[in-house]
Amino acid sequence: MDRPLTQTTERRVKGRRLSAALFIAAGALSLGACATPFKADVSRFAGPLPAPEGMTFAVVPEDPKLAGGLEFALYAKDVAAELQEVGYVPASNPEAADLLVRFDYGVDGGRERVRTTGGGFGAGAFGPWGGFGGFGFRRNFAFGFYDPWLAGPNVRSYTIFTGDVDVKIDNAKTGERLFEGRAESVSRSNRLQAIVPNLVDALFTDFPGNSGETLRITIKDDEKKVRRED
Repeated sequence: MDRPLTQTTERRVKGRRLSAALFIAAGALSLGACATPFKADVSRFAGPLPAPEGMTFAVVPEDPKLAGGLEFALYAKDVAAELQEVGYVPASNPEAADLLVRFDYGVDGGRERVRTTGGGFGAGAFGPWGGFGGFGFRRNFAFGFYDPWLAGPNVRSYTIFTGDVDVKIDNAKTGERLFEGRAESVSRSNRLQAIVPNLVDALFTDFPGNSGETLRITIKDDEKKVRRED
């Protein structure tokens, strides 16, 4: 038969439970604080872009193969939302629009990057077994003590991908080019669903920007930082 807990024991149990809960909560906050920010390089060239009041637009694919695609429509909504935020009005169809917004996006096939860390001056002098002249000391160990300087470099290989979005705005009636913008990022993900919305967000930060200027846009937790490149 189980014995009832004394008040002292019960307080200790509750204290341990509370400490565990606080530890878990602190861990969750720490993970959130360490979330990797999204960074993009943005270049823009602006011509005589008309004031938004009363101007209508339509987002169309730069690549005709994307026309009518559900994925294109998903990302085009992000572009349209950014233009509406600065005052432009979506047209009922491209034929009725004052501005044609030509939009394209993509991600490359990736490339390998090698990172080397650690290692020391003694790593190359001890042979494959880590001992003088091949006497058989285990790697990192010599004369009975552990020395990280005897270790070779830690080589790690991983794949990085380059994603980009392009936006061109033309006068629908005259065909005059009014705006060109490109945002590009390098990351370890090739998921367009995660990359494209962030790139669109970066491209339209402080839209239309200063013509010919290149910016580094950092987005983290709905906060943006803009750094102008020299």
